[in-house]
Amino acid sequence: MSNYIKRRDRKKLKKNPAGILLVIVIWSLAMGWLLALATNVHAAVPASEIGTVDVIPAQYEMGQKLYLENCSSCHIAVPPSVLPTQTWKNLLQDEQHYGARLKPLVDPTRMLVWRYLSTFSRPHKQEETTPYRVNKSRFFNALHPQVELQRPVQLGSCVSCHPSAIEYNFRQ
Repeated sequence: MSNYIKRRDRKKLKKNPAGILLVIVIWSLAMGWLLALATNVHAAVPASEIGTVDVIPAQYEMGQKLYLENCSSCHIAVPPSVLPTQTWKNLLQDEQHYGARLKPLVDPTRMLVWRYLSTFSRPHKQEETTPYRVNKSRFFNALHPQVELQRPVQLGSCVSCHPSAIEYNFRQ
């Protein structure tokens, strides 16, 4: 009799694999949801606390802090993603900075700032000229799609659309 029951159960499994399929789908959805929760960096940090365009990992925080200390003392510090990597490299090496003569950064400060800027800036195309002004950067235009600007772009004019730009917060 037990042999008969075993055969009947096997036939049910062969005829109706929907139960096993349902268990596999539910298991996969649950694991995917848990994995998404575990790896979601933005959920761990509220958007109001991020401030910049990117979440900055701890290894680059000192570089960002030094960048802000050195650059925002004279003008609004723009996020690295606005200009290509080559522009940032040239700006760090050049003592002539938009008409002003600056004391160049020295190591280790220079290296920390460079690591931050090079990591979060964008690649430069070989055939394109290196932009030294924000309004000449294709990245600025890409970050501001369909935005009609009332006046020419200057670093001081960021505040008209980004009131918290002085605090390096371009989200608000």
